[in-house]
Amino acid sequence: MKEQHKPKLAATIILLRPAEANGFEVFLTRRPDEMSFLGGMYCFPGGALRKDDCSTAMLRLSHGLSPVDARKIVGAQFSPPEALGLWIAGIRELFEEAGILLAVNNLEQPWAAEQNHKNNLADKHAALLKNTLNFRSLLESEGLLCDVSRLAYFSHWQTPEGISIRFDTRFFLVALPKGQTPLPTSPEVTHSLWLTPDRALELFAEDKLPMIFPTFASLRTLADFESLESVLKEYGSKLSAASKKAPQGQ
Repeated sequence: MKEQHKPKLAATIILLRPAEANGFEVFLTRRPDEMSFLGGMYCFPGGALRKDDCSTAMLRLSHGLSPVDARKIVGAQFSPPEALGLWIAGIRELFEEAGILLAVNNLEQPWAAEQNHKNNLADKHAALLKNTLNFRSLLESEGLLCDVSRLAYFSHWQTPEGISIRFDTRFFLVALPKGQTPLPTSPEVTHSLWLTPDRALELFAEDKLPMIFPTFASLRTLADFESLESVLKEYGSKLSAASKKAPQGQ
């Protein structure tokens, strides 16, 4: 019998942008070959939920959705802090892997890359990757809040039993923030690219874009939509229904 391994909770972010001609594109990253999980595969930015993602201090640094309403979306098996922690984990992982920050300032204005603290934040991103700074301290030092209102819940996937490294992952959708550009590489990303869902599926069929089934299935679902607006309208409805203007950290 295969040994059973309990899956770790995780969050994955599917980053989207309008295509130059029509439709929309999806951001895909290739994991380094030597990585123990998904090595050599194309996937979306994401990673495991951390204890600090669910902490009281971290929840206070969130904007746009309450822990109670986050639980309504992902399920009653989670505590409210753990539920909202999944949104926060996704935002943290997207910043760590791709340098995209989904945040607002204390006036609830979106953080934009052209602001004066862009270079300072780049230095702190480097410190974050070196583990000399954590995500919560970074937000506090910049006076920012995680803008969880941008994330639309998309799907849920779990690594099959019998595999030594397992994840219980919630997938979220988000449009690329204005003025921001993903990093082409990072310690967990060999290279990255933007593709329409249809083109990504074509390359997969040609054995030119290796991916696991959840990535394939997500792209196949997205391929049924004609525009970025239609995707976000479809999947953003749960967030709007749960809490259109939730108090931060409640």
